[in-house]
Amino acid sequence: MTRPIPIRVYRPPSVAAEAALLYLHGGGRICCSLDTHDPLMRKYCAEAGIVVIGVEYRLAPEHPHPASTEDCYRVLEWLVKSASDLGVDPNRVAIGGESGGGGIAAGVALMARDRDGPQLCGQFLVYPMLDDRNTVVDPALAPFATWSYSDNSVGWMALLGERAGTADVDSYAAPARADELSGLPPSYLEVGQLDIFRDETLAYAANLSARQVPVELHLYPGVNHAFDLYAPTAAITIQAWDNTIRALRRLLH
Repeated sequence: MTRPIPIRVYRPPSVAAEAALLYLHGGGRICCSLDTHDPLMRKYCAEAGIVVIGVEYRLAPEHPHPASTEDCYRVLEWLVKSASDLGVDPNRVAIGGESGGGGIAAGVALMARDRDGPQLCGQFLVYPMLDDRNTVVDPALAPFATWSYSDNSVGWMALLGERAGTADVDSYAAPARADELSGLPPSYLEVGQLDIFRDETLAYAANLSARQVPVELHLYPGVNHAFDLYAPTAAITIQAWDNTIRALRRLLH
């Protein structure tokens, strides 16, 4: 029997939305839920004027890779197949997420491409967790790490076990390992300058661009991981949010 996957659907109150964002919450692949990210998904829905579908994907270590990625891919397939029932244009579906959810989103986009699955119109990767090999401590970043190198090792070990950091890791788990990024949808990426995910995010954006994928990249100075959650009223957070909403509207409308 196929396992049911809990989802949550958000609709803007006064807009006949025809575009949808499949949103995957953060939490390092090991924590958080639809409930913890409910305010964020409501905000995306209201301010971008889009349908947002959140996924309660399975978490590691109880459910190691590929559980979370396969859960989210199944929901993506369902979303596109059910588009008419949801009032959504199947050609205006994007995927996105932040931190661990951003890494899953990137993996699902690769999976959709490789399986000739749903055609995404965009991916939105907010300080994404992309590379299990990111274990060498950068002393310039470590003092500011709200998601530390130790946290990162715990998350990847929970997801991959003893395979973490070895050659036996596929790109659906760690998208930074993908050899070929052509054919992926237009991509929006953002990360803070003091985030331990900075270099892997910048490298992923560069690799996408080198494969002729349209890329919008923002590197925000002087801020660390999840800066928008820690300082929601800061000017740089407001700027980052405005950039994200603008990009969503551009690609989905």
